[in-house]
Amino acid sequence: MNATTSSSLPASRATSWHVVVAASIGNALEWFDLVVYGFFAGLIAKLFFPTGDDTVSLLLTLGTFGGSFVMRPLGAIVIGAYADRAGRKAALTLSILLMMGGTLIIAVLPTYQTIGLAAPLILVAARLMQGFSAGGEFGSATTFLAEHVPGRRGFFASWQGASQGLTTLLAAGFGMLLNRQLSPEQMAAWGWRVPFFFGLLIGPVAWYIRTRLDETPEFLAAETTRTPLRDTFANQKLRLLIAVGVVVLGTVSIYLELFMPTYGVRQLGLTPSVTFAAIAVSGVIQMVFAPLVGHFSDRHGRTRIMLVSAVLLLVLIYPGFAYLVGHPYFGTLIVAQLVLGFLTTGYFGALPALLSEIFPVQTRSTGMSLAYNIAVTIFGGFGPFIIAWLIGVTGSKVAPSFYVMFAALLSLIALIAARRKLGFS
Repeated sequence: MNATTSSSLPASRATSWHVVVAASIGNALEWFDLVVYGFFAGLIAKLFFPTGDDTVSLLLTLGTFGGSFVMRPLGAIVIGAYADRAGRKAALTLSILLMMGGTLIIAVLPTYQTIGLAAPLILVAARLMQGFSAGGEFGSATTFLAEHVPGRRGFFASWQGASQGLTTLLAAGFGMLLNRQLSPEQMAAWGWRVPFFFGLLIGPVAWYIRTRLDETPEFLAAETTRTPLRDTFANQKLRLLIAVGVVVLGTVSIYLELFMPTYGVRQLGLTPSVTFAAIAVSGVIQMVFAPLVGHFSDRHGRTRIMLVSAVLLLVLIYPGFAYLVGHPYFGTLIVAQLVLGFLTTGYFGALPALLSEIFPVQTRSTGMSLAYNIAVTIFGGFGPFIIAWLIGVTGSKVAPSFYVMFAALLSLIALIAARRKLGFS
């Protein structure tokens, strides 16, 4: 067993807010680097995938966005297992630095007009690097937060969701500000690069985490295993399957929000600055409401809250999109984002703590990383592509709701299994 002094736990509790702030800012910036690509998908499509057909260019861009998620399971295996062997802090730092490298490449990359076919190829390589990094981020960041104060695991782990809300707010803020202040020509020439350069601030956060924060008390006090991946597949198959199912609705809802700026412009005919302003509403809700959900889950159970949110999403998503399509105005989009934001956060706010409790300490980061990234790769990363494809195939602007309903049904089954098979409340 790793040694720990009797004073380490109180010290960790005293510095828990430092942990929350550093890990949350690092997580927010890492997700910002990932999300901003999706928010600027329409413009990136024209600059790097000029096919002469806007729809084909957009699908290629969204396919590249989803393609990076193919690397996420590999990142989950490598970085997740590294976190269970070497510690949460080391793995989180590695993940952040890899994301920074991919973001830097995109920020300085010449467009197709300048270097031809090399531009989209290098863009794909950078996205693959970001996907590998993100594959290990969720497990290492969430365990880093959840294991510092186990008695309040729901509250502290929920800052994973709150930081993603900050990500949405930052990305939407950049989208709104740049589209208002710059001409389309300026946006295409250099404006789209600004948020990617901003994302490079993740570097100092990685340095701070690496040099100033302590390892989690739970990890220090536990027996470690040198084979966390083998242990997970050998002894925790049911837990892994349930965890994957639980994540599905969370990831589909989050990436639906990511697609909404493109949806608002292409399907509703709204201006980019208006759609980004509406998306910012979701970011504020997630940032403020997620810790409240986490705190409530510490008192009343994780799955109860998540079941209510999943049922409401299942029931309300279709009529919500139908009303939005029939009334494509800024005010309607704001109301839709309010409802979607509260329901998504009600589900996602309790999710990190539930996942951390499904797996034991020895394989926690590996199990969480695998479960999260399998679900995200299959259902979330290609979500914007699938939604765009569904709209094209069905000819219906309410098609995004079909995908969310499907995800809600899968996650409801998984939540019921978590209650019956694993005893969660």
